Amino acid sequence: MHYPHRISRIKKVRSVGFRARMSTRKGRKIINSKRALGRRLTLR
Repeated sequence: MHYPHRISRIKKVRSVGFRARMSTRKGRKIINSKRALGRRLTLR
């Protein structure tokens, strides 16, 4: 059975985590747009 590539948790957090997002202007824009949506569920 093929075992998928496992990226380490630290590496993932450093690239796509909250602090990584807040460090750039575009990242802050992403956070704010997600906050504007809230935690609502998308039912399709």
